[in-house]
Amino acid sequence: MRWHREGANNGMDHYYALFLAGGGGTRLWPMSRKTMPKQLLPLVGEQSMLQTSVERLLPLLPPERIYIVTGENYVAHMRQELPAVPAANFIVEPYGRDNAAATGLALTVIHRRDPAAVVAMLTADHHIARVDLFRQVLAQAHDIARQGYIVTLGISPTYPATGFGYIQTGARLGSAGGLSYHVATRFTEKPDVVKATQFIASGRYSWNSGMFIWQAEQALREFERQQPPMAALLRQLQPLVDTPAFAERLHAIWGDMPKKSIDFAIMEGAEKMAVIPVDIGWSDVGTWASLFDVLPQDNFGNCTRGKNAAGRVILDTHNTLVLSDRLVVTIGVDNVIVVETDDVLFVCHKDRTQDVKQIVDYLRENGLEDYL
Repeated sequence: MRWHREGANNGMDHYYALFLAGGGGTRLWPMSRKTMPKQLLPLVGEQSMLQTSVERLLPLLPPERIYIVTGENYVAHMRQELPAVPAANFIVEPYGRDNAAATGLALTVIHRRDPAAVVAMLTADHHIARVDLFRQVLAQAHDIARQGYIVTLGISPTYPATGFGYIQTGARLGSAGGLSYHVATRFTEKPDVVKATQFIASGRYSWNSGMFIWQAEQALREFERQQPPMAALLRQLQPLVDTPAFAERLHAIWGDMPKKSIDFAIMEGAEKMAVIPVDIGWSDVGTWASLFDVLPQDNFGNCTRGKNAAGRVILDTHNTLVLSDRLVVTIGVDNVIVVETDDVLFVCHKDRTQDVKQIVDYLRENGLEDYL
């Protein structure tokens, strides 16, 4: 991994990045598994999604101001992948309690270490094509957050997606670096196709990227105001940060932590929200279809990856993704996903990739945990 420090921005000495990296990515089964989830896979390039996500921040932020929150099963692997990130910056959940709990835990640690911290809460498994613009937006978001706003990046929608949340853009607040920012007037979580179409037609909505930039102190005040039970548990941890008693207390209280998403727990009711509408070439790479969209394709819209990808035999095949280390032959196939692992052969129509989670649920319910 190409860690480089030259050109690091020293004007934002209290700016931190926090990557949420504990999710399982079940919609990318059978490659994404409990032991090797989506963020640890090299799905788009040669590096894992996590490595790529961290590297794109450099040189905006140095490694010592990058934090990772993840689960106990993944932290050793992640430390190997990110050797320049200090070990103390890996914050380990005892087990998953959804991302509001993970966010509150990490913010508590960062705020204890630096009460003046501004934190960019980012995702470890998204694809961003326009990296320079992304860093520019993050720098602008830092300055807006210093004014007391909770800043979110609103992605320019390209179709009426029902798998994303939407942000309604309100009055213009200002501009910097050629980018305007606005009041975020409403969050709507995963609307139906009719409402999503209406949102796009209005021109006043962006996709919710799940990326938020805020002052750590302000964020914790929102937990106090909106989620008092969570805040009470986090207050128990705060004085113990960087002491031997921290881990023991964390394990003792974690089972009482409410299981909620950050959108429902905080963002839908947050005060003083701002949105920067931007086109950064973003994809959540949440399904095989969305991964297919960001991978290079041949003249027939096909993409093949694996050790023998150059030797694929593809006849009268269009808009198809094949991931396998074996020779795969396709004839007369359109809009199909083919993924082979050591123990599973997965074939799916490209329009049905959202349904993969149902297969994961079926395997779990029928005692086939070895395949998860």
